[in-house]
Amino acid sequence: MMKPLLAALQFMTICPLVCRVSCDVREIGRSTPWFPFIGLLAGGMVAMLDWGMLRGFGPVVAGVISVIALMGVSGGLHADGLADTADGFFSARPRERILEIMRDSRIGAMGVLALLAVFALKCAALVAVPESARWSVLVLMALAGRCSIVLQLHLLPYARQDGGLCSVFVSHRSHWDWAIALVVLGGGAWLLRGWEGLATAACAIAALAVFAAWCRRKIGGFTGDTLGAGCEIIELVPAMVAVAWWRATT
Repeated sequence: MMKPLLAALQFMTICPLVCRVSCDVREIGRSTPWFPFIGLLAGGMVAMLDWGMLRGFGPVVAGVISVIALMGVSGGLHADGLADTADGFFSARPRERILEIMRDSRIGAMGVLALLAVFALKCAALVAVPESARWSVLVLMALAGRCSIVLQLHLLPYARQDGGLCSVFVSHRSHWDWAIALVVLGGGAWLLRGWEGLATAACAIAALAVFAAWCRRKIGGFTGDTLGAGCEIIELVPAMVAVAWWRATT
């Protein structure tokens, strides 16, 4: 039980552990049920950082720092997936060539544009959220992003035929994983934001379904890059919904 949790913590974050634990392939593959809880942890850490930055620098600077922290807590892993996915999907090439482009470590123009667009939207939306609600929105952003990874693993087949980093998760996935992700997302959203939170969770799932359909059409499934891209994109949803909800109720 503990080793899959530690494997998830080591794989999904840059949080230093007192002792790095050696985890085998099976333990890494079975770590996916812990991803939503890693999201709660990451979101809580960023929320605390944002609270301190708000008091020292105001909402704009604090918002930018918090978005950087959200992207950085995974060591840029998900941002890299977003850039690679954008380079491949917007290349107008056939499926096999798209997969080759996504595997290339070099970043192209579309990858840069995707990173800038998502970063700018997150910053703008977070700054527009009332200060009293920012901490819960940040926690929900990180939670929704990590839950999207688990759900994408079960909505789609693995797109690559020659193995890859995600093959270890494919071979060990269970139907309980997506059920846990939905329960934690729905329960966390309700506790954090009430009815607005439930609306946010529904919007996040709907956005993921659209993204998953796009992945299926472009490459026939998911890869590690699309998991990261989905995480970065779905993180946008709670901030966007919070802004729309606040504007509709004031």
